[in-house]
Amino acid sequence: MNLVQAFKMAFKSIYMKKTRSFLTMLGIIIGVASVVIMVSVVSGQNKKNLEWMEAMGNNVVEVYADSWTGQNMDTIINEFVGDLDKKLVVGITPNINLWGEMVVRYGSKSYSTTNWDNWEDMIQVVLGNDAYGACNDYNLAEGRELSYLDIEKESSVCVLGGGLKEKLFNYTSPVGETVTINGLPYLVVGWYESKNIENWPEVDNLLLLPYTVNRTLNKNQTISNWKVKCTSSSATSEVTARIQNFLNGAFPLDEEGNQQGGFGRATTNNTWQEQNQEQAKMQTMVMGGIAAISLIVGGIGIMNIMLVTVTERTREIGIRKAIGAERRSIIAQFLIEAAVICGIGGILGIIIGCMGSLIAGKFLLDGMRLWPDQGIVLGAFLFSVALGVIFGMYPAIKASGLQPVEALRAD
Repeated sequence: MNLVQAFKMAFKSIYMKKTRSFLTMLGIIIGVASVVIMVSVVSGQNKKNLEWMEAMGNNVVEVYADSWTGQNMDTIINEFVGDLDKKLVVGITPNINLWGEMVVRYGSKSYSTTNWDNWEDMIQVVLGNDAYGACNDYNLAEGRELSYLDIEKESSVCVLGGGLKEKLFNYTSPVGETVTINGLPYLVVGWYESKNIENWPEVDNLLLLPYTVNRTLNKNQTISNWKVKCTSSSATSEVTARIQNFLNGAFPLDEEGNQQGGFGRATTNNTWQEQNQEQAKMQTMVMGGIAAISLIVGGIGIMNIMLVTVTERTREIGIRKAIGAERRSIIAQFLIEAAVICGIGGILGIIIGCMGSLIAGKFLLDGMRLWPDQGIVLGAFLFSVALGVIFGMYPAIKASGLQPVEALRAD
């Protein structure tokens, strides 16, 4: 018997017992659909996290330092980073958020930093220098960045984020216009392209001021937070280590490993990305393992039904062997039938998994369009077929081992 005949017989057997075949496939369908949906959700969540981290800035070192002895850490940190090799560092900027109430107005429009009732319209006013855009991965859309002279002279100028620009000016250019912050006028010298991070509108609802206005707008609060932009991932690791060693020297460690005279820490978002990817892999493995249990249960169901099929078709097997059918042809027939059942179940499971992924993305990931990776889909299908072969092997071998005389006597 050739393969074409074997497949025809397999489909005919499945069609003749449609209800039983469907119930047999059900475990495979549920298992494959579960694998596809779970892996898709984890991949989608990981993608959202990576997009957020990348939007916050790749190859960035965040530095926190606060001296309890009155040292000017802003000057000290800037001098240390400035002395680093230019092949390692692109720039450094203070990273200061003004948490008090700040109201930005232009004409009849106004937005506040404390608009908790409508967080999508809430803005953030930040203080930085001429390297703020580069250190935070903002791309200038029009105008210019803050300049060194703006910082030195405490100029009343600002740069807008794309979201705040649209809220205040719609489609017109804001460059050269004047906005007020708590009644004080500031000239708009440029604006950044929107990053459009889902559920993080405040990233674009941004207004950047020279950090030297800290004296007037922020009651001269101590600057203790900076961002350092590095040239590459490897440079980020080296710069992080160097800054941390420097901070450990500035604040010596006691016998218990605690810093004295202040606190200093350097961290990198690259480490967070790596940790996030490792966590995503772990989640994928755990969820995939849970879903694989359904597949194994389905495979056991396949074995059970194939054993029943062998019993039902004992006389047929006896006739085939009596007229000269070889064992391998009997084995092939039953393996193909088991593989076809699992293959059809796998295809149905993939279809349900794709639909489930789209629904899960809409409700669990805020409308994100989840579509399973091609490798996952192909792997799930091949795994379901392999289950059919594995769990169909015993019934097939049992069928091929029947003696013709005994098989022909069966009722």
